[in-house]
Amino acid sequence: MKNLQQLVRDMTLDEKIAQLIQLATPFFKGSTDQGEITGPMKEMGVSPKIIENAGSVLGASGAENIKAIQKQHLMDNRLGIPLLFMSDIVHGYKTIFPIPLAIGCSWDLELAEKSAQIAALEASVSGIHVTFAPMVDLVRDPRWGRVMESTGEDPYLNSEFARAQVRGFQGSDLANEPERVAACVKHFAAYGAPEGGRDYNTVTMSERDMRESYLPAYKAALDEGCEMVMSAFNTVDGIPATGNKKLMRDILRGEMDFDGVLISDWGAVKEMIPHGIAEDEAAAALKAIQAGIDIEMMTTCYVDHLKSFVDSGDLDEGIIDEAVLRILKLKEKLGLFDNPYRGADELLEKELVMSENHRKVSRELAVKSAVLLKNSGNILPLDKGSKIALTGPLADSGDILGAWSWQGSKEDAVTLKEGILQKIDPSLLSAASGSSIEAISQEDSAAAVKSAEEADVILLALGESSGMSGEAGSRSNIKLPEAQLKLFRELKKTGKPIVVILFNGRPLDLTDISGEADAILEAWQPGTEGGAAIAEILYGDENPSGKLTMSFPYTAGQVPVYYNHYNTGRPKDAPDAQERYVSQYLDIPNKPLFPFGYGLSYTTYSYKKINISADTLVKGDKLTVSAEITNTGSTAGEEIVQFYIRDAVGEVVRPLKELKGFKRIALEPGETKRAEFSISEEQLRYHHADLSFKSDNGQFFAYIGSSSDEVMTIPFKLQS
Repeated sequence: MKNLQQLVRDMTLDEKIAQLIQLATPFFKGSTDQGEITGPMKEMGVSPKIIENAGSVLGASGAENIKAIQKQHLMDNRLGIPLLFMSDIVHGYKTIFPIPLAIGCSWDLELAEKSAQIAALEASVSGIHVTFAPMVDLVRDPRWGRVMESTGEDPYLNSEFARAQVRGFQGSDLANEPERVAACVKHFAAYGAPEGGRDYNTVTMSERDMRESYLPAYKAALDEGCEMVMSAFNTVDGIPATGNKKLMRDILRGEMDFDGVLISDWGAVKEMIPHGIAEDEAAAALKAIQAGIDIEMMTTCYVDHLKSFVDSGDLDEGIIDEAVLRILKLKEKLGLFDNPYRGADELLEKELVMSENHRKVSRELAVKSAVLLKNSGNILPLDKGSKIALTGPLADSGDILGAWSWQGSKEDAVTLKEGILQKIDPSLLSAASGSSIEAISQEDSAAAVKSAEEADVILLALGESSGMSGEAGSRSNIKLPEAQLKLFRELKKTGKPIVVILFNGRPLDLTDISGEADAILEAWQPGTEGGAAIAEILYGDENPSGKLTMSFPYTAGQVPVYYNHYNTGRPKDAPDAQERYVSQYLDIPNKPLFPFGYGLSYTTYSYKKINISADTLVKGDKLTVSAEITNTGSTAGEEIVQFYIRDAVGEVVRPLKELKGFKRIALEPGETKRAEFSISEEQLRYHHADLSFKSDNGQFFAYIGSSSDEVMTIPFKLQS
């Protein structure tokens, strides 16, 4: 084992500071472009000596390429310190899984973990050591494009998925499991709450709200052993996260006891200048290192200025030593000092990347992630003998991978048309695009209508291109583009039943079609096997079981709209509510179009006989709450049973419901099973006005149901 403290002592100050910079692949010799630095990268003014001593690489891929870069670097680096290779492996490397928001809608922690494990395997044999995932930012505003990268609006569920993904990426022993990668949880903190849903924008919230709703998922990832944290672009209490000493030193490193590597997001150190808390790059560098940022991504504030601060006595060199030591410890934990080419294997890369087994898991997760939003007259599942008119801009498109499918290929994706042709005789399928994502011609529309007039059922594939969501993908209008709505209206005139399949990266405003479509299946951006997975659902080979983990607004004017909101002093549904002077919109409902936890099935379920083991919970004991769930239909299915709690009276206002547990229950037709959940005093704690975390004696309600809006309830009390 390397003596890392001695290695730090052997390094010059310049070498230590260079270890703190992360540069993109083209800077490095041995890469496919031979380290040719052009354009904006040339303007960064990075010297060859800095590159020779840099600590990590951003965005490299491919075993042969990464091994070549590492080999050249080890020859150039005086002390033979290996590079760390990091990339955005968010929901798959080359085998792309559904976007994380879709994975959340599966409520399947085992499959989520499995997908991360496969992503880690494909990435590691391709030479990558660290993934910038999971992204656990809680989201409540679908205008923000990066909601596609989160698992939803609930802190408990996000925490459970954070743990599952970290387990999948990292395994239990990075040094002895070269098929795993280190995880980097992001974006610390509260990046998911930008004002107006506009990316990179200001975040304004109370510290209590941040601790209550936003911090739990980061903490869950760290408790699971996550090796790295990425700082957020946004402000926290008026200070950009990257320079926020209270957030990073006091909360993250102090309260959360995190001693791993903390990395800035792309360019975030230098961005403190336009934020207005640093007058120049030197000031930005000093604020970031004092806040605890170990690695500066893709700007040069550290290498250009930290040495002068040490020389002047304004910065203790020990702070730099601590940052360097954390980076070296991660390299040691990954086994890079013993094997700098860790995991990279050209033969295994060819064998494992995009293997049939990996695609099978992607298909399974895409099935479980899809949410059936509407199914009038049980038009779904389709008869395999029906004549189908398949139309819409995403009917035969491989652009169903999502914005963070960095190494994914649209050409490898199974389109919806290809998936359907795996299920039925080609003579039964007539296909016409009808429109593009944002444009429609009379010719295309007429062809779609003609195809529809000769069919029994219209399958209409609508939604977003991958570029319409993801980073920098904010939208003020979250309706379907007008071209697609026009196509829908034209097809509606045919009188034929319309099944809408949605491929999108965010909850949409669907009020233009929700009343008129006969069925709506939310497929999200389902990944490499998306078309095959959706075809299995459409034709009844799979029964949809997904449930929303982010509410669909009635209109963007409701946003943010989420299930676990607070009550007001004048709630609309109060028994003595007046007609006008209550908290309401005059023109739309208060409730979302489709709430958190909602999702239909090809069968039906009844909930009966809710029961609680005692009416009082004594601290130190537990209660059991249970209910009977029966499959009342004729098709086998899986129901996601949800468990919520409400604290009726708190020192501060408490949410109307809080998710505290869930279970997937498989039921044959006519079968009944009892779902049980336990309640402990720990589950009833919350952050009080003084930020203390504790529970209060008094009245509570437990709920069991099929969604946040469809529940049975039973009261209980807590007493000390």
